[in-house]
Amino acid sequence: MEPEEVFVNELIQDLESGHLQLPTLPEVALRVRDVVDDEDANAGQIADIIGQDAALSARLLQVANSPLYRGRQEIDRLPMVVARLGNKLVRNLVTSQVMKQMFQATNDMVDQRLRAVWEHSVQVAAIARALAGQVPGVEPDQAMLAGLLHDIGTLPILYRAEERDELLDTPGLLDQLIEDLHTRIGGAILKHWKFPAALVAVAAEHEDLTRDHSGPADLVDVVQVANLQSHINSDHPLSQVDWGTIPAFHHMGLDVDVHEIELTDVEEEIDAVQQLFN
Repeated sequence: MEPEEVFVNELIQDLESGHLQLPTLPEVALRVRDVVDDEDANAGQIADIIGQDAALSARLLQVANSPLYRGRQEIDRLPMVVARLGNKLVRNLVTSQVMKQMFQATNDMVDQRLRAVWEHSVQVAAIARALAGQVPGVEPDQAMLAGLLHDIGTLPILYRAEERDELLDTPGLLDQLIEDLHTRIGGAILKHWKFPAALVAVAAEHEDLTRDHSGPADLVDVVQVANLQSHINSDHPLSQVDWGTIPAFHHMGLDVDVHEIELTDVEEEIDAVQQLFN
């Protein structure tokens, strides 16, 4: 058996047996989530947890004063951030802000790939947030987080590849592995992190362009459309897909006769989101 086949079989077996080592959500995000889920929690308690991480505190203050969220008065204290934005939005923003630190590796080639995945995820997050503003029932900041998380399943594959020189020497095979496995692994990661079913579905189902369902557009629809939009004018295979065959566009009421969504009206919003994460 070829070394590459051994790698694939090991990865699939570990995934199916539950032995695949999944990334751990940073502790600060877990603690903020726990306190937000506590009905008796207040803004001060959430601010105290965030305040123990100086870099995260600075980032959240920057986010709260960004064009996306700022009000008439500049915010300079964390309790004001929580009070202005609300507990649930702060939870999503904390998770979003700590994600970037997970996309790092010691091997230069793997690190480059992780950075590329992160940049793509940020682009999808920005487009998804803008699109969600036009979709009843889908919260823009939940869509932003979903965009950041949609390719999370690539992480364990690339982490494993760091240990296998023969895999790094065969980039085409690595691409195929990611294409074949990242949605299964992504769904497993978000289940492991106890994320809501809607976010688990995004990681697990965003590549299934035949996916259909009853009722209005959902989070997976938004991320699918954002993902396809992000690949326009690229050499990615998804740039050649016929949008008219994809149920997500119909659920969102979008015109499939064009091959690009008009986003001029939300261009500043998309740029602002990308600046938050890059």
